[in-house]
Amino acid sequence: MATLLRKIGLIRLHDRDTEDPKHHQGSLKGTKGNQKNNANKHCQTSNETNILSTPEIKARKLDQQGKDKPSGKDKQGKETKEKQQTGGGGSKATSASSIPPPAPHRQHCTQVRTRRLMKELQEIRRLGDNFITVELVEDNLYDWNVKLHQVDKDSALWQDMKETSTEFILLNVTFPDNFPFSPPFMRVLTPRLENGYVLDGGAICMELLTPRGWSSAYTVEAVMRQFAASLVKGQGRICRKSGKSKKAFSRKEAEATFKSLVKTHEKYGWVSPPVSDG
Repeated sequence: MATLLRKIGLIRLHDRDTEDPKHHQGSLKGTKGNQKNNANKHCQTSNETNILSTPEIKARKLDQQGKDKPSGKDKQGKETKEKQQTGGGGSKATSASSIPPPAPHRQHCTQVRTRRLMKELQEIRRLGDNFITVELVEDNLYDWNVKLHQVDKDSALWQDMKETSTEFILLNVTFPDNFPFSPPFMRVLTPRLENGYVLDGGAICMELLTPRGWSSAYTVEAVMRQFAASLVKGQGRICRKSGKSKKAFSRKEAEATFKSLVKTHEKYGWVSPPVSDG
């Protein structure tokens, strides 16, 4: 029995002694290393997977990306704000520019009218024959009082002026905005005249004073000479009737009369009416 046990023990010792210790240790180390590497790899993989898959971390990353990259609304709002800051005066400038300036054509007409009247006024004052003299109404360049000192000395009107000690016939001439491209409005103020194409209110029946008969080449002096000739041609006289001679001419009445006669002549033509009709 003892011999049998001894033999079994020797066999076990022989098996243990015949094993390669390095191989055994290597296998053990390899096994432990593989287990450790696998464990580390598994931990890293599981950790990474857990970090990426955690809802809180995902939300945090998305929120960070949203802060780094502005949204469309934020970008649009930012651009609008920048435009308001940089171009804050833009709306004011736009509103200011929306007010239309004075029309260039109107400015040009005003300049032409002013230059023309200044020139004519100087020329009239240089006249040596004392045919007419001009006074500005309240220093208004566009409103003239014109004194007609002379008519045909062989006419009945000239005799009336001498007999009544009338030194001149006073007329008022106003110039529209687009003068000299439109005619002035002219009327007699004093004395009160009869015939001579002078109508109610002192209105003057002359085609030359209408848009149809007017020319920008006409000067005030030329118009006054034509008027003096028409007075004599129409046998104009100074009114000497009691009561009627003291009644002053009215601008309102003159404008209404002139408007009516223009319509009449446009309809029937500019034929000189009979002398008896004035």
